[in-house]
Amino acid sequence: MNHRHPLLAILAVATVLSFTLPSQAQSALLDIPRDSQRARVTQRIGVTDITISYHRPLIKGRKMLGGVEPYGKVWRAGANENTTITFADPVTVEGHQLAAGTYGLHMIPNENEWTIIFSNTSTAWGSFTYDQKEDALRVNVKPQASEFHEALTYDFDDPKPNAVTIALRWDKVAVPFKLEVNTNQIAVEKLQKQLRGISQYTWEGWDDAASYLLAQKNDLDDALKFEDRSIQVEERFENLMNKANILEALNRKQDAEAPRGKALAMATVIQLHGYGRQLQTQGKQEQAFEIFRLNIKKNPNHWIIHNEQARLAVAKGDYDTAVKEMNLCAAGATDQVKPAIMALVKRLEKKEDINK
Repeated sequence: MNHRHPLLAILAVATVLSFTLPSQAQSALLDIPRDSQRARVTQRIGVTDITISYHRPLIKGRKMLGGVEPYGKVWRAGANENTTITFADPVTVEGHQLAAGTYGLHMIPNENEWTIIFSNTSTAWGSFTYDQKEDALRVNVKPQASEFHEALTYDFDDPKPNAVTIALRWDKVAVPFKLEVNTNQIAVEKLQKQLRGISQYTWEGWDDAASYLLAQKNDLDDALKFEDRSIQVEERFENLMNKANILEALNRKQDAEAPRGKALAMATVIQLHGYGRQLQTQGKQEQAFEIFRLNIKKNPNHWIIHNEQARLAVAKGDYDTAVKEMNLCAAGATDQVKPAIMALVKRLEKKEDINK
């Protein structure tokens, strides 16, 4: 009967599982430096975090893929413990749905096609106890040529609002697979949950939620309800103006006049200026000039009014007056914004139209 100590048996197994003899002292039990260093990379797509935790084996002059790591055999897609991938929300991988959670990431390399495996077991050592029955998903992808990478690397390529491509890169090979996220649906679901927390007692929480839906042109009826809740908490220039914009997006332009009028009546000099500039960026020059004139009438002694006087002068082609007014604006401005205003002065001296 074998009476070996259990610890010795564990160490023997750990030695067998190493694909090469270590070049420095390593331990499967203790936290000491390893040849294949631990790494973690995270990418957020929309509001969904995707995290890969792995160890980075080095080439060290060896033929790894199709050599030390043979073709046609399940591989841990890294070194040491399971490589894992975590999705904070449901995703689609190469067109196949996968639930939120943490998965063991394995791969089967081949010269012309790789199999990417997402295993429901994520706490094993390597792929030595891998069981296909525990698969959550398998997809096949094509490898690509890549610049040389000595250390195995995972990259998030070409991130978009609702998609990203994950690529394993090692040696001169890249193995990409595409992930997609239903960003709008997930964001709306998370908004509903967040607005049951402390943010429900703030005007900003409801206003931010409504602003997001408006920007996405999504669920505008809900956006209007959120904005009304914001106004109930505290009536402000921001949420009144936002309500007007939502009503316009709903083709209720006449209904938008009342909240917009109330917003303009309570607006500060800076808010009016900001609204006028916003109209200019939207190409609504005449409406912007109306706001500037209103601001000049309400706040004739504020330094930013000279900025608006300069813009009105530019519209008439009077650059001499515009330069004079913008210099007066710079003289009264705070140190934080003075450099930007002086840049406008230089443009005006070159007779550039700063209203465009």
